Amino acid sequence: MNIPAFLRTDSFGAKIAVAIDSRAKPRHTLGLSVRARAPLRLGLAGGGTDLSPYCDTHGGAILNATISRYAYANLSFRDDQKLCFSAHDVKHEDVVPLAAELPLDTGLILHRAVYNRIVRDFLGGKIHALTVTSTVDAPPGSGLGASSALVVALVEAYRSAFSLPLGSYDVARLAFEIERFDAKLAGGRQDQYAAAFGGVNFMEFLPGDRVVVNPLRISRSYLCEFEASIIVCFTGQSRASAIIQDQVRAATENDQGAVEALHQLKVDALEMKQALLGGNVHRVAQVLNRSWQAKRRTSKSVTNSKVDEIFELGLKNGAVAGKVSGAGGGGFLMFMTQPEHRYRLVTALNEAGSMAMPVQFTETGAESWVVSR
Repeated sequence: MNIPAFLRTDSFGAKIAVAIDSRAKPRHTLGLSVRARAPLRLGLAGGGTDLSPYCDTHGGAILNATISRYAYANLSFRDDQKLCFSAHDVKHEDVVPLAAELPLDTGLILHRAVYNRIVRDFLGGKIHALTVTSTVDAPPGSGLGASSALVVALVEAYRSAFSLPLGSYDVARLAFEIERFDAKLAGGRQDQYAAAFGGVNFMEFLPGDRVVVNPLRISRSYLCEFEASIIVCFTGQSRASAIIQDQVRAATENDQGAVEALHQLKVDALEMKQALLGGNVHRVAQVLNRSWQAKRRTSKSVTNSKVDEIFELGLKNGAVAGKVSGAGGGGFLMFMTQPEHRYRLVTALNEAGSMAMPVQFTETGAESWVVSR
């Protein structure tokens, strides 16, 4: 009997064929549910260098940190012939007859795309009636990697429910393929790996489709000082989707100004990593400011009047550095300040109508557990 296989990615980017027994039964019964969560992330430096074709040609470098906001997924088995997908945070439910392949031009596309890939690549086409629900601790277009964290959480739920032999690299790569290739959503690579691994990571996206995630072993006192220096605030509008297309176009057409800016962003990721490891939070702020100026040169849509207004207010009330988290044009902004001035900064931003708050870093990536229903 021919047993299907998939290519598993090891920590050096090599592909290893792993057999999947499509005859295997689900690990859990009708009386149990699998829950999973994956953390959202703050992009600290290097954003945009994880996009193709830039990283395919020059190699990308990213520094990011996961925070205590999550995407959640819940999977349970049904006793009828239906699939029920529900995204509670956006109040959307998608109920369809049981099938091995669902169209991706309607309904909850990410939920459908994950289901399609799991059935096709890991279950040998065998279908199961399921209820899959989700919530995300951030609005769409937040710039915190929310959609990718959701896909990672969904993959993690299926991994646990069907005992799939997937490590963190595999979960991240699969989530990347589902979001970028199957669902055809534009974006880079860092979000899926941040959600799968968790923690503060320096990530390298190398030619030949190789990815290396380097967890940073930062002194606890250094990390506490950095965490106490950061606040985030929501602009009230989604990030601009045109930015990613602008950055892809710039790398494809070798727009010298934009490509040089991406080179600078990559250097900034390395320099910020060294500053964090050495506990030099003042240097981190300097690099953050330089990186923000470089990011603005990658697309005219990175900032706008609303973003500039919030930045100006932040700088007047104790912020020493800042940037958008994610592509830009909206979503969440990140500010650095001296910890003793954090309350003043948060208060001023909130009084002006921005949703400002401190952050808490997390060390754990995607995880799952089983509960009785």
